[in-house]
Amino acid sequence: MQKKSASPKPHGAPRMAQHQVRIIGGAWKRSLLPVVDALGLRPTPDRVRETVFNWINHQLGGDWAGVSVLDPFAGSGALGFEAASRGAASVTMIDSHGPAVRQLEANRDKLKAGNISILRADALAALRDMAARGQRFDVIFLDPPYQQELLAKSLPLCAALLKEDGMVYAEAEAILPLEEGDATPEWLQGWEAVRADKAGMVYYHLLKLHKNKT
Repeated sequence: MQKKSASPKPHGAPRMAQHQVRIIGGAWKRSLLPVVDALGLRPTPDRVRETVFNWINHQLGGDWAGVSVLDPFAGSGALGFEAASRGAASVTMIDSHGPAVRQLEANRDKLKAGNISILRADALAALRDMAARGQRFDVIFLDPPYQQELLAKSLPLCAALLKEDGMVYAEAEAILPLEEGDATPEWLQGWEAVRADKAGMVYYHLLKLHKNKT
């Protein structure tokens, strides 16, 4: 979920590419889904999604059947819809922004995606509530708005939400300092990167808990 302000468009101007996301794999490959124009919304670029899903697919051995996915900062839904397209058993998307939630629901209905659930809620509160109720996931996508310390607040909550050998995709405006020993921030302790890369100003990481890394 990447966010930016929109530039004014003349009346009747066609929808621009940045207001759509394209599913790049699975049952709905090449489907174009509208994205609400909202401050802070920045869909994960195609190139990054392709790389990340290759990483995840490798970790899963190519088998998405039975995989449960959580996307607590869903925004455009680019990550969650991609996982659902590839056959994830369940995808739970969460967003606090009403128009974004309504667009997610419309896109789900357009695809007739029975494996997708959408909730309007505060992401951090939802993560705590799900953990308290014993919910567990195989894959969690963390792509919160930048500059609000939301990744630092949400990643520690994910430890209680992962199934055995579960993984977290984390997108950030800077590389996560996971290899700094005692200098590693407290919120990153216990995690290590299975894979990490950079595309433009986007730093993206596939994380596992130390005891779960394979």
